[in-house]
Amino acid sequence: MKTRYRTRRKENRFGVLLAAIVVLLLTFAVSVRSIDLLRQVGDNEARIEELQTQMDKEKQRSAEIDEFVKETQTRKYIEDIARQKLGLVYPGEIIFEKESN
Repeated sequence: MKTRYRTRRKENRFGVLLAAIVVLLLTFAVSVRSIDLLRQVGDNEARIEELQTQMDKEKQRSAEIDEFVKETQTRKYIEDIARQKLGLVYPGEIIFEKESN
């Protein structure tokens, strides 16, 4: 009877030791994974900031383009370009140019 009791006790110790080892291994694996995930979170936050800055620049650029489009659709702008680039004038208009020496 004492032998059975000792055998069961040894088996219990072995089972508890085995369970403790499994728990420690799982704890280690979870710790390693959580450290990796925290690093990824940091990288993703930096990327988000970079993309937010880039998005703000693109919004500003888009606003500038919209303003330029509005400006180019005015009659004054069209007349200025026609005069400068194409040399066009209104009928009966006289243009005086400086003499080149």
